[in-house]
Amino acid sequence: MRQDPATEGLQVYVVGGAVRDALLQQEAGDRDWVVVGASPEQMAQRGFIPVGGDFPVFLHPVTKEEYALARTERKSGRGYKGFTFYTGKDVRLEEDLKRRDLTVNAIAQSMTGELFDPLGGVKDIQARILRHVGPAFEEDPVRILRLARFTARFVDFSIAPETLALCRKMVDQGEVDALVPERVWQELSRGLLCQQPSRMIHVLVQCNASARVMPGWGDSQQVGDAIDRAALLNLPLASRFALLCLHTQDPQALAKHLRAPTECSDMSRLLPVVLASVNAPVMTPEHVLALFEQCDAIRKPERLMELLRTAQVVTKVSVVQWQHWLDAVLSIDAGAAARSAPSPQQIKAVVRAARLQALTTGFTF
Repeated sequence: MRQDPATEGLQVYVVGGAVRDALLQQEAGDRDWVVVGASPEQMAQRGFIPVGGDFPVFLHPVTKEEYALARTERKSGRGYKGFTFYTGKDVRLEEDLKRRDLTVNAIAQSMTGELFDPLGGVKDIQARILRHVGPAFEEDPVRILRLARFTARFVDFSIAPETLALCRKMVDQGEVDALVPERVWQELSRGLLCQQPSRMIHVLVQCNASARVMPGWGDSQQVGDAIDRAALLNLPLASRFALLCLHTQDPQALAKHLRAPTECSDMSRLLPVVLASVNAPVMTPEHVLALFEQCDAIRKPERLMELLRTAQVVTKVSVVQWQHWLDAVLSIDAGAAARSAPSPQQIKAVVRAARLQALTTGFTF
C-alpha cells in the first residue's frame, strides 16, 4: 500500500470483509479502516471528516473511505442498539477485533500488507468455517442474520456447531425479538441476492429464528429450491421475495411487517394469481384478459412479464406466448375505441371488447 499523507504516522489497518475477500481471492467491496492510538482531535487536524454518531467514524479527506477509531463495546440494553462504546487511545487492535462477529471478519492488515490475526480467522477461512469470535457474539441479534446471510454468499462454508448452538440460545432467550423489521429486511434482502439464498433460510430455521423474524412465513423444500433457481437465473429481488412467500398464507402481511419495498409486496401478492391462471385447465381469451386486468398489465406490462418469468421457476409457462397475447392487447388504440362508444357509460365495455377481439384474433397455443 502506498504511503498516505493523511494517515502517515498513524497505526492504520484494513479490517473485516475486504481482508477476508482478498484471502478468498474474491472481489472485495468497500474497505473498512481502523485507527489505533489516535484521538478524534488528531483525526480532525489531519482533515478527516467526522460522521459517526455513537462512536467516532471519519471520512478520509480524499478517498472518502470510512476510518473508525479502535473501540471496545459493552452491553447496556437489549437489541442491537443496546451498547456503550469506548474509543480511548489505549484501545489495542486486538481488543477492537475481539468485538467483531466472526473470526473470518476479525483479521486486520497493516499498510505494509502484514496480517494481524489473533483469533484464528485465516485458519477458519482455509477450513471454510464460520465461527463466532467469542461470547460477545450473543449480545447482538443482528449477528444471527449476518451469519445466515454469509452462508448464502459463501456456499462452501459451514457453521461451527458451537456457533449454531449459540444462535439457538439467543433465540430462546428472546434476543431476536428486539430486532426492528427494517434491520431484518436489510439482511434478508441482501441474503436473497446471494448465490444460494436457501442456505440463509435454512440457518434461520435451524436456530428457530425464522418464525420470529418472518412471522407467518411458510416453509417448504419447494421454496428453497425456487429461490436458489431464481438466483441462478439472476432474477431481481422482488421475484426472489415473491418465491420466498410461495407458501405463505398472507404474503402482503409479511411484506408489511418487514417494511419490504412496494415492488416486493406487489410481486408476492400477484405471483399466486399468475400461477393459478397459467395452471388453469382451460385457457381462453377471456381468461387471459382477466389476468391482464388483475395484474394491471395494460399500465404495467413489464411487471407482468417479470411475474411470468418468476412463475416459470416453479411451473411450465410460455413467456413468449404470453408476451404475444399482451402485445395484441397493447396494440389496441384505447382512445379510438372509446370514441366509437355510443355513450360515455359504455366506453369501458367497448374498449374491453376491442381488446378481447384482438386476443381472439391472434389466440393460438
